[in-house]
Amino acid sequence: MIEIRVDDLTAADIRALLEEHLAEMHRTSPPESVHALDLAGLKRPDVTFWSVRSNDLLVGCGALKELDPVHGEIKSMRTVRGRRREGIACAMLAHIIAEARHRRYRRLSLETGSMEAFAPARRLYESFGFTYCAPFASYVDDANSVFLTRVLEP
Repeated sequence: MIEIRVDDLTAADIRALLEEHLAEMHRTSPPESVHALDLAGLKRPDVTFWSVRSNDLLVGCGALKELDPVHGEIKSMRTVRGRRREGIACAMLAHIIAEARHRRYRRLSLETGSMEAFAPARRLYESFGFTYCAPFASYVDDANSVFLTRVLEP
């Protein structure tokens, strides 16, 4: 069983997972195409960050950034290496969508990589009804990025 809870980003295991996440983004994408938030970015008041734990062990994380009162952005979705393909990302994404609906967002969007390494992430978002779109917020066209969005019904 997993538990998803708001996280204050102080635990060593979550910091290590986020460092791994940023390092992998920098290995797979040119610096100008890395849009992952660092620890300070995830602590901003417009971002809610959740950890996913199983028997108190960290297995994943995700965040929701408010772009405006009706539009949110998914950030920092990550599952620890040894726990992938167990439904953890699906549970985190379902949680973020539910929270976005609770906040009465009308749209939920995200940016992810266009390279093969990001294909599993793109398939996950597509399976939840996200469709490809133009850059949103402050993003610009970038061959290394794709943008997805989903309209949320009330």
